[in-house]
Amino acid sequence: MSEEQDKQLNIGKKLKDARVANGLTLDDLQQATKIQKRYLIAIEDEKFDELPGDFYVRAFIKQYANTVGLNGNELLQEYDDYLPKTKTEDYSEHLNQAVETRRDGAKRTTAADRIDGIRRYLPTIIVSLIVIIVLAAIWVTAIARNHKDSSKIDSSSVSVSGESSKKKASSSSKKKTKQNNKIKFTESSRNANTVAYRTSKPLSKNTNLQISTTGSSTNSVNVDGRNRLNQTMVANDKKTVVLAKNANTVTIRVSNARVTKIKIGNQTLDFTDNNRYPSTRVITITFGGSTTSSSSSSSSNTTRTTSQNSTSNVQNNRTVQNRNSQVTTNNSSVNNQRTANNGNQTNNRQ
Repeated sequence: MSEEQDKQLNIGKKLKDARVANGLTLDDLQQATKIQKRYLIAIEDEKFDELPGDFYVRAFIKQYANTVGLNGNELLQEYDDYLPKTKTEDYSEHLNQAVETRRDGAKRTTAADRIDGIRRYLPTIIVSLIVIIVLAAIWVTAIARNHKDSSKIDSSSVSVSGESSKKKASSSSKKKTKQNNKIKFTESSRNANTVAYRTSKPLSKNTNLQISTTGSSTNSVNVDGRNRLNQTMVANDKKTVVLAKNANTVTIRVSNARVTKIKIGNQTLDFTDNNRYPSTRVITITFGGSTTSSSSSSSSNTTRTTSQNSTSNVQNNRTVQNRNSQVTTNNSSVNNQRTANNGNQTNNRQ
């Protein structure tokens, strides 16, 4: 093989090596140069007779070289003697035609790509439109419902205000009832060791009497004469006695008032008067309605005591009389005995 043929073959190999060095495939090169793949293969194999004409040989080689990073003009000058000769005008004309053809192909390809892109995104666009329409419908429905609800609220405002006034009235009546049910203790008497309370009303229901201690204290509770509690309580101890609603008198005895707390219902009884009487030992509570009964019982007790005293006096008088008559009898017996003795003595003397 001659040197001329070796150099001619090297142009195809040089172009192919540059393409491979740039990491381009024939498909990539076809996309970049818009030259058909079979012509690119013919250039690499240096089969220039398979190209459309002599004027395409130089144009395609220059386009190929510039795309793979080589200088197309220098490459054409280097192999000018081994490439087909073309007239300058024909070369320029055919080159312009080739370029225009590639541009038209590129434009057609670009337009096709745009159409394909639109077709690709068409389902997404349709779904987005449907979502927007649904959201708009929901929004319109919500506005209509809010309008209806506002009209209902306006129409029912009068009834609501009436109900609120009724609730206020019922709450105020409940408060009055609670105030009426609250036990009011009035101190009736006090000294250093005892204190007595009375209430204007009796208990309305069974009520808890609670005694709690913070230290040691012996405490007892007596309700209407019955002993309900009698125990020595230690620190943090708590005892509860249920007072019946008909309870009359409650007597509470404490040994250490300082550590003892008395609570009746929800009220704490300040039996030491804020520690002014720390020596208080006996607390007596008389509930309302029990004054008459207690006075009647005391009067009956007084009557019974008077009658008992009268009977006792009669019996004592009778006993005294019996004793006096016995003494008189004994005295007469003694006198008779003395008289008899005196008579006997007289007879003996005679």
